[in-house]
Amino acid sequence: MTDQNWNSLLQHQIAWHWTDHLRARLDGLTDDEYLWEPTPDCWNVRPRGTGTAPVLGGSGAMTIDFAMPEPDPTPFTTIAWRLGHVIVGVLAVRNAAHFGRAPTDYQSFEYAATAAGALAQLDAEYATWLAGVESLGESGLARPCGEAEGPYAEHPMAALVLHINRELIHHLAEVCLLRDLYLHTGQKTRQEAS
Repeated sequence: MTDQNWNSLLQHQIAWHWTDHLRARLDGLTDDEYLWEPTPDCWNVRPRGTGTAPVLGGSGAMTIDFAMPEPDPTPFTTIAWRLGHVIVGVLAVRNAAHFGRAPTDYQSFEYAATAAGALAQLDAEYATWLAGVESLGESGLARPCGEAEGPYAEHPMAALVLHINRELIHHLAEVCLLRDLYLHTGQKTRQEAS
């Protein structure tokens, strides 16, 4: 058996999906797609003062819809909402907790009003995450996550990296599916209405 460099394997797992599948599929995302609501009563990212969800997160001109506790069933979420979740809840909060990013959360984050703005935020948080994972080296992957991860504090950083990889793949695949749905139904419906 040979020694493995687990850090590079974990980086490669997400980098391969990111570069060849996920991020490339987001190129050309339009503002219309970004904010498109395929069902009534979606959770979305909206101009401040226009949201009706019980909780409206965000510190800037845009807010993101939430409720605590979540209703059952949870409202359908838009591309903008899903990107907001990935940017903040999956990446930025972890970057702040583990890799020196300024603290942030759903309430204090400034959500993007445009697709281009959201993709720039996504790229920046992803780059910070990937550089942070690389900086862990092999020994850093074995250390406990710490109190920032709540009940998972004693789990190794490798478990967190695997979890974040899974979250990125899962949620960005949903965004890609919504883009396909928009292309085949939403865009046509909007053209017919005009």
